[in-house]
Parts: sequence; C-alpha cells; structure tokens
Amino acid sequence: MQISITAPTKLRHTIILPASKSISNRVLIINALSHGKSTPQNISNCDDTAVMLKALCPPNKQQSTNERLIDIQAAGTAMRFLSAYLAVCPGTAQITGTARMKQRPIGILVNALRTLGAQVEYLENEGFPPLRIAGGQHAGGQLQLAGNVSSQYISALLMIGPVLQNGLELELTGDIISRPYIDLTLHLMTAFGAQAGWTDERHIRVLPTPYRKDQPFLVENDWSAASYWYQMMALSSDPQAEIILPGLFRNSCQGDAAVLNMFEPLGVHTTFLRDKDGTETARLTKTKRTAQRMDYDFINQPDLAQTFVVTCIMLGIPFRFTGLQSLKIKETDRIAALIRETAKMGVCLNEDRDAGLCWDGSRTVTQAHTAIDTYEDHRMAMAFAPCSLVLPEIRINNPQVVSKSYPHYWQHLSEAGFKIEEK
Repeated sequence: MQISITAPTKLRHTIILPASKSISNRVLIINALSHGKSTPQNISNCDDTAVMLKALCPPNKQQSTNERLIDIQAAGTAMRFLSAYLAVCPGTAQITGTARMKQRPIGILVNALRTLGAQVEYLENEGFPPLRIAGGQHAGGQLQLAGNVSSQYISALLMIGPVLQNGLELELTGDIISRPYIDLTLHLMTAFGAQAGWTDERHIRVLPTPYRKDQPFLVENDWSAASYWYQMMALSSDPQAEIILPGLFRNSCQGDAAVLNMFEPLGVHTTFLRDKDGTETARLTKTKRTAQRMDYDFINQPDLAQTFVVTCIMLGIPFRFTGLQSLKIKETDRIAALIRETAKMGVCLNEDRDAGLCWDGSRTVTQAHTAIDTYEDHRMAMAFAPCSLVLPEIRINNPQVVSKSYPHYWQHLSEAGFKIEEK
C-alpha cells in the first residue's frame, strides 16, 4: 500500500494524542507484578500495548497446565519487559515475534536473568528470540551491566526487582545511554510503592518491597507522538499556525518532552494552559527561527533522531547528531534507513564512527515522485510525512506501520487538513 500526502496552507488544529506507550507498557508490567485487578487509566491503544495486554491476561485452565505461546509480533519493548516478567511468574512460556524481532539481540538481558537464577532457553539462534522461559522465585542480588545497552534491558530488570527475595542492586558500567528512560521506570515504580533509586551515578538499588495493589494511575499523553506536530509546526509556512495538544505535562517524566526546548531554535514556541479540572495543555505557535546549524547528542532521546534529521533537511539546516548507537537495533537499522531514504531527496548523509550522522547542507538531484520506504518502522512513516509541508507531495509506502505507536496518525493529519490519497 502507498499513500500520497499533500499539506494544507493553514495549520491550526487541536489533536488528542495517544497515551504514552513508554509509560503504558511499564505500568502494565508493574501493575501485573502487584497482582492488582484494576487497570491504569488512559492506557495506550497502540499495537505494542495491545500485545502486552494480551500477554498479561491470566492463562486459562488449559494454558496453566501447558506451555504458553506468546507472540509479541514487532513489539521490542514487550519482548524485553515480558521476558523479565515471565522469569518471575509461575509456569513456562515461549515468547516469539516477527522475523525482524528474531534478528534483534536479547542476549544481554537473558544473561542477566540467568545470573539471577532464571531458566531461559534459546529456541532458534543463540542470543536472539524466540525464548522458552520457566518462571519462578529468585533470590536476586547484584548485577553488573554495560550502561550503553538498550535502556529497556535495564528497565526490564529494575521492574522485577521488588519481587526478588533480596531485591536488586544494579551497577552500570561505561557510558550510560537513555538515562531518562531509566529514570522514567524508577519514577513509575515508586509511584506504585516500590523503594528504588540511584545510590550514586552508576548504582541503582531496588529493595524487596512489594508494589501496592490497585494503585490509581493516569497515563500521560505521548511526547514522542507530539514531536511530529512540533515538526509540522516548524515546517509550516503559515505564520499564524497553532497546534493545541491537551494532556501533555510541563513537568513530564518522559525523556522526549525535551522536544519543547529542542524545537525552540527551529521556530516553535510552547506555552502551557491549565483547564479548570487541572489538566495541562501544550499550545504550539510560530516564533523566530534562530538555528543556523544544529549539533545535538541524542543519547537520551534516540526516538527523536529521525524527526530532527528530516526536519533539518527540510529547513536546509546543516547538522551533526551523535548518540545514535541504539538506532541500529530498533525496528530497523534506522541509520541505514535514513541514509537510504534521504538520498531519494538528493541528500547525502554521512555516518561517522562515533555513532553519528551529519549533513553539510549540500544537495544533489531529487528523485521525481519518490516514495519513502518505512521498513516496518512506525517512526520512518511519521517523520517523513511532514515533508509534505515543504514538498508538493510526499509518498509513503506501507503507511499502516504507524499503528505500532500512533494508530490514528493519518486520521489526525486528515482532520488537520492534510489530503491523503491511496495510490
């Protein structure tokens, strides 16, 4: 399937963003470990959270006597979080996913779980899903992990810490990437009654204090999804453009809330309004663009990298972006995908040895009527769609991939005045 996107001349709309996938998937695991019967409010309706909800449903009588089979499809977060969760739950389960999921490494997490006493077996290739996991009670204790691995490995281990007999002491070595996601996990754990936190710059301690059952919790809307509306605001030629995004918090615990400051030099200003019931709303308006070039380390916000690569190219702003090492093991190799797809726009991105991408502002010939391939990656589709505000049109192949995190993305664009046609 391919769609063509044509942008409106005016951009003025209110969008109810999806709930945060990062928060939803964490609180679902935490809530399940608390044995709570209630579900947190405003849970995300994206694919990744749907597979998590399905996997966390209590097994029926037949499943309780046989080995469960859990297919998490393309949900990397679910693979990591559920692997740790299943290791501390009674019963045996197999967990698998798509062909791409079977290429995404999980050996670091498996080794850590085995160190804690878990029984985890590779069913196909060593170091990769699918897995067979025999759950049970484990003593816990001390673990050492490289800090430059996916923060989802670290979060998966932290969340099971309170149900380990002796808790968990985690030491992170080397460079620590995506620290805001670790902080988000710790914030949510403590919201559910856990005693967990940093003891210094490299050590985290989780005490064996059970989570509170049925803790009321409201999931904030998704700052990662908001980034695409910031991008549209930056690319819009409408001087009176205005985007209203209810349900975003000024003091958010989401790492990607950094977009509100990151987009300011690109011409997007954020103000916060508060409704009578206390709900916060972000209001995006145009401001003077001051950036002549952009240099940024995405070590703490890797999911925003595609958004800023595409935005800067469309604005003609040279850049050097670093801290992108985790992009190679996402839904696709995002660095390779960006290089390949921006080349269709006459742009030559250069990858350096320090996990960076740079562009000097030069261009070659643009391919006519080009279509952007999405590589089963939702963020490729969403980051390139706003190019329609600069180009006569943009075509996106396999646009349905947005369901992974933002199922109503195309509907929201249509409601904002974008013309979307299936080709």
